[in-house]
Amino acid sequence: MVSTFVVVLNETIMNVALASLIGDLGITAATAQWLTTGYLLTMAVVIPTSGFLIQRFTTRQVFIAAMSLFALGTLIAALSPGFGTLLMGRIVQAAGAAVMMPLLMTAVLNTVPASRRGTLMGTISIVTAAAPALGPTISGAILSILSWPFLFWTVLPIALATLVIGIAKLKNVTPTRDAPLDVLSVALAAVAFGGIVFGLAGIGEAANGEAPLPPWIPLLVGVAVLTLFILRQRRLERGDRAVLDLRTFATPAFVVAIIMMALVAMTLFGTLTVLPLYLQNAVGSSALTTGLLLLPGGVIMAVLSPFVGRLYDKVGPGPLVIPGAIVLALSQWAFAATLTAVSSPWVAMVIFTVMHIALAFLFTPLMTSALSPLDVNLYSHGSATLSTVQQLAGAAGTATLVGLLTIGSGGSDSPEAIAAGVHDAYLGASVISVLTVISAFVLNAFARRRR
Repeated sequence: MVSTFVVVLNETIMNVALASLIGDLGITAATAQWLTTGYLLTMAVVIPTSGFLIQRFTTRQVFIAAMSLFALGTLIAALSPGFGTLLMGRIVQAAGAAVMMPLLMTAVLNTVPASRRGTLMGTISIVTAAAPALGPTISGAILSILSWPFLFWTVLPIALATLVIGIAKLKNVTPTRDAPLDVLSVALAAVAFGGIVFGLAGIGEAANGEAPLPPWIPLLVGVAVLTLFILRQRRLERGDRAVLDLRTFATPAFVVAIIMMALVAMTLFGTLTVLPLYLQNAVGSSALTTGLLLLPGGVIMAVLSPFVGRLYDKVGPGPLVIPGAIVLALSQWAFAATLTAVSSPWVAMVIFTVMHIALAFLFTPLMTSALSPLDVNLYSHGSATLSTVQQLAGAAGTATLVGLLTIGSGGSDSPEAIAAGVHDAYLGASVISVLTVISAFVLNAFARRRR
């Protein structure tokens, strides 16, 4: 869990640092975005293969390989003299990070009885949602006194320490089998998920006239190849040889929970990109102040998540996800209604904190509701599918909200224009959150049938 926390934290630690990188490396904003886009692309390509990796290799082998890659990438990034090497480091980091969340959830499902999974998933929620929220805070604090390479020098010793402890203490808890690797499926997954993420990431750039090609082209290619990937997996499932077994979607609760998780991830990751832009460029907050304003949300979610997990074991998902989804929707409407160029940053902090209270009541029940009903032989594939969908949804949410912000601001960087763009972005987030409320009631209906 500590290792996974570090790699997930790393995903958003660059959000506040992009302005510093643009100046230090002499690159444009469109180029700097590839440090995030390249990371997301690599994650999208590697995560679908994690189901195969976790079945084929032992827990120790997968953990050691993943954390070694992550640590190596962190070292490359810390030592990088220019943009190209830094991007290479981020890609190597992502190759290791992509496997960690599916590995963690598969290990929990194989070792924890169903009656206690909510409690453990509550603790895992600290990793899945609190870590991304804390990334900008830690980044802002480091950048207020040190240069951007120290973002990676701070992460590296923690990554190495967890790797050494894992080598010494970690036991094999997941069953293995001689699963064959279908190379064609891996290639299809790389093009499909990579194309979708690339296209989504390009929406914001296209709105600003900076995209290298129209985003609909990689999106169309990605969706077309995704169709071929799905057909290929359905065929390979007959011989139990699928890289990503899609029989998980035969479980209705899994389908509803994963759709709702996608909507929640869109809202969360979109906000983690848009809100720092608002605080720094519209209100004039420093990187450190921006990070500190976002800190209470991550902290309160980390505190609440284990309690929500224990509640899930007692009452199930319905009494948790319905109020959580409603409060999440209200927080997005509050962002849209109150954030202006003259608003106090404290208003944004309060709404962001309320949003994370809602997220605490959503992540744990959704992960547990999605994965617990699956057959044991589908745990690794369910975990990989959940992580893939969350990654794609995060990219979609970021692209959607940044695109709306760019269009709403008219390409201007004045505080008033940015505030207008933020208003439009959160109107879009409000629509997404209404869909989350509807999904919560559907999930509750399925949960009541199971009970």
